[in-house]
Amino acid sequence: MDFEFPPELRMLRDAVRRFVERELMPLETRYANEPDIPDEIRHTLQEKAKELGFWAFDLPEDVGGGGVGAVGMCLVFEELAKCNVPAFRAPTVLTPYLGPVLFHCNAEQKQKYLLPVARGEKRTCFALTEPGAGSDPAGMRTTAVADGDYFVLNGTKIFITGADKADFVQVFARTVRNGQDLGVSCFLVDKGTPGLSLGQSFELVSPDRPWELLFDNVRVPAAQMIGEVGQGWELAREFLDMGRLIHGPKSVGRAQRALELAIAHANVRHTFGQPLAKRQAIQWMIADSLVELHAARSMVYHAAWKVDRGLDYHLEASAVKLYADEMLIRVIDRAIQIHGGLGLSRELPLELMYRDARSRTITEGSSEMQRMIVAAGALSGRYGVDRFDT
Repeated sequence: MDFEFPPELRMLRDAVRRFVERELMPLETRYANEPDIPDEIRHTLQEKAKELGFWAFDLPEDVGGGGVGAVGMCLVFEELAKCNVPAFRAPTVLTPYLGPVLFHCNAEQKQKYLLPVARGEKRTCFALTEPGAGSDPAGMRTTAVADGDYFVLNGTKIFITGADKADFVQVFARTVRNGQDLGVSCFLVDKGTPGLSLGQSFELVSPDRPWELLFDNVRVPAAQMIGEVGQGWELAREFLDMGRLIHGPKSVGRAQRALELAIAHANVRHTFGQPLAKRQAIQWMIADSLVELHAARSMVYHAAWKVDRGLDYHLEASAVKLYADEMLIRVIDRAIQIHGGLGLSRELPLELMYRDARSRTITEGSSEMQRMIVAAGALSGRYGVDRFDT
């Protein structure tokens, strides 16, 4: 087994690390608690990323990307996650928020939607969650009723990140033709389409501000459907699997920063004539955090390795999200405890990191949902314990 990253990926990681330190960290104190960075700053950073050859590093080469694969993508996201500018938006200075669904577009759709997003000319969002249907597609109430060469969409989506700035929406709806339910399908709906509107925004414990999207008799050409009728949940699962995997390096990067802050403080803070680092209670906190961080990192790159080899990683994606997100909460919690009262203040990034970490065990599928997926795979016999040997 080879645990060493290829030289080109190590160079990419180191270059991104310098970019984060020089370009993003100086913005942290000003924008860390904002849901987004100003567009003019984003565009400037994107141009710098293009000059440095970073832009769209994770996308395939045939759409103008860097083609670094899942392992390379995780390396970059781990570095980006160390900075609080803003946690949900920082990756968009190096790559567009795109998702795997758009790669299933036909040739005409790719020209109109996929390629402009890949070039950074358009922005999109992913609309799946509903008031009564989060991880359960059976509860989806948004419908797309066939009407000649169109589908008429009605329903509500909630917690849609980036909906306010999206040029088009990737929306999932239960498809109906002649009164028959044909399953969930995915549609591309342009901003400004009559009947499509923003509802309320949601202030979360993290700085993210997702939106409600309202569909009121929105007429969408049948040509705007991605893939086949009823293929939507298959496309959504592909999006969710990749999204859950990406939670891994983001949690690892943030946990790494929290641990480094805790170690630095333990070495310089003295109580009763000794540094905190000499206290066994503190040592055990550091040890537990280091061990859990190492375990999460190993899980992340094992899963990414499977992605790059075209292997099924559905179970690994859920396992990574479950463990890495819960690990992050524990590591940050210990770091705050080690800092004492200072850890609770906004003088340090830990309190923001903690709020952000708490949200991660719910977004992209709750921890409970991930446990259900892993348990179902194990109990059905579809996934044996030797699965992790490959």
